[in-house]
Amino acid sequence: MSTAQGARARARIEVTATIKDEARRQLAAEGAAKLSLRAVARELGMVSSALYRYFASRDDLLTALIIDAYDSLGESAERAHDAVRDAAPVERWVAVCEAVRRWALENSHEYALIYGSPVPGYTAPATTIPAASRVGLLLIGIARDAHTGPGLSLLALPPELRSEAERMNADIAPDLPAEAVTALVAAWAQLFGLVGFELFGQFNRIVADRETFFRHAVTRLGREVGLR
Repeated sequence: MSTAQGARARARIEVTATIKDEARRQLAAEGAAKLSLRAVARELGMVSSALYRYFASRDDLLTALIIDAYDSLGESAERAHDAVRDAAPVERWVAVCEAVRRWALENSHEYALIYGSPVPGYTAPATTIPAASRVGLLLIGIARDAHTGPGLSLLALPPELRSEAERMNADIAPDLPAEAVTALVAAWAQLFGLVGFELFGQFNRIVADRETFFRHAVTRLGREVGLR
């Protein structure tokens, strides 16, 4: 790459970052549904046609912000897990869950973008899946290590759920028991339900010591997944 090409590439990276920073500011102020390329361009002193060279549409910009948010969340969870990698499975599980909560409280508008109300007219493309899967893969990995190590203490599935559990099992983690995968999916939903209830105010005047309550709740989720 020539010096001129390198300078252009760096300039594009810098402008792209500036556009996304302004878009995040507008998300915080107006919400994702009101995000528009024209408004971003206006705030940055750019003509709309110039901004379209970086993002072809509002949906492309939203997708970039969503991937960034998922990656930031995933990185936070992975760092927390790395810090306790040699601990017992339940401790690793709780560390990941607590990292999710901390990230959400520190990045509430980005959390709302990825786990809040759907944006009208927008459907997230498949390109968001790898970033969105990072926390889930961590939790599955903890269950997998427990399964191949000390073992999992699992509850039996009701007969009427068996076929659905086996379908999920084949799609998500075929090397784990179907009982574990079913519990993991439920725990995933409950983890983000706990975080969302706290972040969006449903725990107001109900839960006072939220950190202790959260730790207790996610420890129980780990136990329900079968972690000893």
